[in-house]
Amino acid sequence: MTWIVGIDEAGYGPNLGPLVMTGVACRVPEELVAVSLWRRLRQAVRRRPLEDDERLYIADSKEVYSPARGLGDLEKSVLATLALLPLEGLLLRRLLEHVCPARHHELHPEPWYTGDSLLPVATESATIIAATEALARCCLKNQIIIGVIRSVVVCPRRFNTFLDRWGSKGAILGDGLAELVQACPGTVDDEEPLLFLVDKHGGRNNYAAMLQNAFPAGMVVAVEERMARSVYRVLGLGRDIQLVMEPRADGRHFCVALASMVSKYIREVLMLEFNRFWQGHVPGLKATAGYPTDASRYYADILPAVKRLGLDEATVWRRK
Repeated sequence: MTWIVGIDEAGYGPNLGPLVMTGVACRVPEELVAVSLWRRLRQAVRRRPLEDDERLYIADSKEVYSPARGLGDLEKSVLATLALLPLEGLLLRRLLEHVCPARHHELHPEPWYTGDSLLPVATESATIIAATEALARCCLKNQIIIGVIRSVVVCPRRFNTFLDRWGSKGAILGDGLAELVQACPGTVDDEEPLLFLVDKHGGRNNYAAMLQNAFPAGMVVAVEERMARSVYRVLGLGRDIQLVMEPRADGRHFCVALASMVSKYIREVLMLEFNRFWQGHVPGLKATAGYPTDASRYYADILPAVKRLGLDEATVWRRK
């Protein structure tokens, strides 16, 4: 058996709200490592938008979700995959305690965060439960285990602190990557092969130094470093560990697509709480997604309330 771990983020570009990174670890038979998991799980999942198809829509989160499409497909796929049953009375904080056990406490100081949002927000629970059961049957039939899903949530103050320390947004992704790698199953104790598939950002090709920080007890060796992909092996840990960084990996690999969707869903439900808080302090305030095209308008509208509440800019506004 081999562990395939897909890693992707949501919220790298906005000035408002959190950055979320997620790792999704699936344990698969050796013969399925190079096979499309979409195809193996096709009785329960799909990768295209199809009318009247109850299977889970799992793809690049930008395809599954848009403000016009709404949260329905995204929420159904994420909650069904997480299998946080029973769904009755499910609160956002329980979801975050499940996927962010080491970092959930860092959300508590955020003035807008309560964790009291009731989930699901856009999908019927019965629909999610049926999809959860269908996915479980399909995974069992194919000996596939969706084992561990872990997320890192970086709010503006921490984001800005990292910028001051390292001077680069890319370094923030590197820190999150290291944390997710270390949170994956059996990184030290297990001997099963481990394949990381990571969505590549920008024009960067060299990740060796960044990855070395994630594997301090091993040695990261570059196999290839090109625009098309960068490949690394980790030596000295007693198991086969390979990392592949590819552009648009969320459109090529099931685990990366699912990681992008979990990240996006967490960010979107957190932004619901963010907007709800500020709309309570600024009557008539139009909600924002937090991206640069609208963030300046929103921040200008809430600035009097920010000052009135005794908050500083670094608590609300991400500088890059």
